[in-house]
Amino acid sequence: MEIPYDLLSKDALRSLVEEFVTREGTDYGHKEWDLGRKVEAVLRQLKYGEAVIVYDEQTSTPNIVLKKDPREKG
Repeated sequence: MEIPYDLLSKDALRSLVEEFVTREGTDYGHKEWDLGRKVEAVLRQLKYGEAVIVYDEQTSTPNIVLKKDPREKG
């Protein structure tokens, strides 16, 4: 189930995004970014529809996923 980011409180959204960007395996390329820059980048992706918040009912957990570019193959 997709959850619109603007339905979450500011604090809940920030906590979710911070948890997302601090997970092992989150890759931001060759350049190191501080936490604030990572959070702002993800918030921007949510705002512009490049990423969405999904809620898994089986595990009762939210996650942030990138929307696939329809121009990409695969």
